[in-house]
Amino acid sequence: MKALHQTPSDDRMKREARLLKEGRKKYIRELNKQLQQLRHWTGDAEPEDTSETARRFYRIVHTLKGSAPMFGFTRIGALAEKLVGHWEWSQDEEAVASPAVRVRFRQCSQASLALVLELELEIDTIARELEPDEQQEQLQRTLTPPQGERLLVIDDDDVLRAYLVRRLKLDGYEVDEAADVSSAQRLIRERSYDLISLDLMMHPGSGYELFEFLKEDPNLKLVPLIVLSGRSDVYDKVRCFYLGADDYVVKPFQYEELAARIYSLLKRTKTFEQMAFRDPLTGVYNRRYFDHQIQVELQRVARYPGTISMVFIDIDRFKSINDTYGHPIGDLVLQGLAHLLQANLRATDLIARFGGEEFVVVLPGTSAADAKKTIEGILRLTHQGPVAQNEGQSFHITFSAGVSEWQPDLTLSEWIRRADDAMYEAKQSGRNRVMLYTGDAAGTETDAAARKTVLIADDDNILRSILMAKLKHLPIDFKEAADGEEAYLELLGGPVDLCILDGVMPGLDGYGVLERMRERGTRPPHTKVLVLSGRSREEDTSRGMQLGANAYMHKPFSMVELELKVKELLELS
Repeated sequence: MKALHQTPSDDRMKREARLLKEGRKKYIRELNKQLQQLRHWTGDAEPEDTSETARRFYRIVHTLKGSAPMFGFTRIGALAEKLVGHWEWSQDEEAVASPAVRVRFRQCSQASLALVLELELEIDTIARELEPDEQQEQLQRTLTPPQGERLLVIDDDDVLRAYLVRRLKLDGYEVDEAADVSSAQRLIRERSYDLISLDLMMHPGSGYELFEFLKEDPNLKLVPLIVLSGRSDVYDKVRCFYLGADDYVVKPFQYEELAARIYSLLKRTKTFEQMAFRDPLTGVYNRRYFDHQIQVELQRVARYPGTISMVFIDIDRFKSINDTYGHPIGDLVLQGLAHLLQANLRATDLIARFGGEEFVVVLPGTSAADAKKTIEGILRLTHQGPVAQNEGQSFHITFSAGVSEWQPDLTLSEWIRRADDAMYEAKQSGRNRVMLYTGDAAGTETDAAARKTVLIADDDNILRSILMAKLKHLPIDFKEAADGEEAYLELLGGPVDLCILDGVMPGLDGYGVLERMRERGTRPPHTKVLVLSGRSREEDTSRGMQLGANAYMHKPFSMVELELKVKELLELS
């Protein structure tokens, strides 16, 4: 007998056919229960709450209209569509509140009776065709190990929801499900999703309620949302798109079409993430994503208390690498360290390039001591081999790292400052090591009379914290301002030796501060000004100098260069 060889595609088709057959049988069983209700409501007995019964009647037939054809029951779908037409008025608040609602209910019940009887006959015929197969009922499909993105399917149709979940898992997605809005909200708070599919017509809460929930949380705005609905009304489509839906699929639909839409949305989102949130050189997350995601992590810790630690990593003597071998080699070294971190940290750990040769790592569920051990393990790997090679030449590095564990009373800027302080201590102690934040003051004691006062005026509070952490070993006392108006008052209110002024701020920007002081003659004569700006246009630099700035640096800038510039302006050795 000739052996038959099954291909992976043949096996997949068989599994899909098995899933469809099982879904069809479950669907008919559930449909029989719903049909009993419809038959009761089209009888002679009049319900106590006519308005609510009319709504329930509509919800059942509306669901049948969208879901039955997906299982191949086109005749049931066509009958349900006719019933939907009879009960569409139940979605009008004025109609159900009208005194004539009972008369209208009786009229629609009588008109629906023949259609319900046809449904009974059709379901009975299908049930006879789908003969019970106990062996098939007990057969369990072996699921592909979870991989890829995590999806959330929200639908109050139990059979359709179960079918979609199983098909999506078969495609390799990790899938969660919810039967109502409140359950979906709980899952969204607990987990992160790459895409959400939402049924618009649900009970007791409408799918529209979830739009409001997603819109209120800035962390959820970027999650793709596909609306699945049995309503093809243009108003519903337009409303959903204005509320933030990324796609709108009308039931009944072919699963293959939905799968293609999901794939396309996820691919587009990944491309956008790569462009907006990834450092183009190293491939790890950038500062923008870090600022966003660290808030998400802290919100999660607030809901579910636990440990979380932050690590600042700075490549030792990186400037000498650039000076000796050139920036292309420096770029290779940065890429090599980024790869080393990605390969030896968990998928749940956050790795971001913070600027220049500095990386930040956030380790959820990890104490400072455990984080230190993890990073020390990676540091040992740098001792064992090069992080980059070019034209037969190997490049070895070490790094210094500082670890700080989150405490409930900390602000985010203080937490960042602590990790950075510990990293600076590692540098001061000889480099090539990982140190925990201990709270000890860095630097040496300096005569208070010799100390300088520096005002850092920038609307980015994290950048202010970083600048202070980088410069705190100098004999400097700091003042802060979050906008131009506050900076102007600080400059007038007390002695300031140096003002590090952001050129672009909301309201009164850095240039506006300089212009106001020049017009009013209020600039302290001994105060030096260093303008920082993300704009590198020559006219911006010229404008700053014309308004009295002593120096100008473009963002992003090297912290080493910044420190040298500050020392120069303050005449520190």
